[in-house]
Amino acid sequence: MTAHHIKYAVDGDGIATITIDRPEKRNAMTYAMLGAFIETVAKAGADEAVRVVIVTGSGGAFCAGTDLADLATVPGETRGVRGRAEDDHRWWPLVACPKPVIGAIDGVAVGMGAEFTSQCDVRIVSTRSRFAWNFAHRGLVPDTGAGSWLLPRIIGPHRALRLLYSGAFLEAEEARAIGYAAEVVAPEAVAETALAEARRYLTSSPFSLKHMKALVWQGLERDVGQHMAAHVETLTACFRSADHKEGVAAFLEKRPANFVGR
Repeated sequence: MTAHHIKYAVDGDGIATITIDRPEKRNAMTYAMLGAFIETVAKAGADEAVRVVIVTGSGGAFCAGTDLADLATVPGETRGVRGRAEDDHRWWPLVACPKPVIGAIDGVAVGMGAEFTSQCDVRIVSTRSRFAWNFAHRGLVPDTGAGSWLLPRIIGPHRALRLLYSGAFLEAEEARAIGYAAEVVAPEAVAETALAEARRYLTSSPFSLKHMKALVWQGLERDVGQHMAAHVETLTACFRSADHKEGVAAFLEKRPANFVGR
């Protein structure tokens, strides 16, 4: 119940797709699967051939959260958390990934599954998608910390707290209305719509995208002075990069850019 439940594929354009593949359990995560998922996201982030990452589930569900049968095998008093507080790659692997991450979400995303959707940069969802941060029903707080830190910053603290307090479902159309979902499409169109979104990013500099992602996510925890210091440092690095040189040359020569990500 490990790697074979986490599928990884990279197409010829450099779009990686990570699929949580345990449809008989609505893609509920065991501890072993979670470890494989974190490792696979890190693999995509380190793969120089990968430009964009899509995360999805199989069988009409995204992820029904933690497999409680697996969780129950470890007594609560002795159950350890995932890692140390500073282990960002273990808590928020999709945020830590230096590539753009698109969630292609069909069906339920509950508990840890909903947390993973909050970690995506962009969410494409189906009309039958439903999100629930139901941790209060299990005597817990959001298990990756995304629901208590990222979610309020995406949809506002009052909306986030209402979802966290009640554990109620956020339906697809409401998710779009409040800005949580970028698009809502028919279930059969989710994969292709996510691919189309990913292809939009392929004309952009990988060097730029990596640093934009870091500035945005890390900017949420900095004051404006810290953010601008990081901005100046990053912009200076961009001016010195091969991608900036190529971007200017491509514009002047009226041709598509051939970025190298450096």
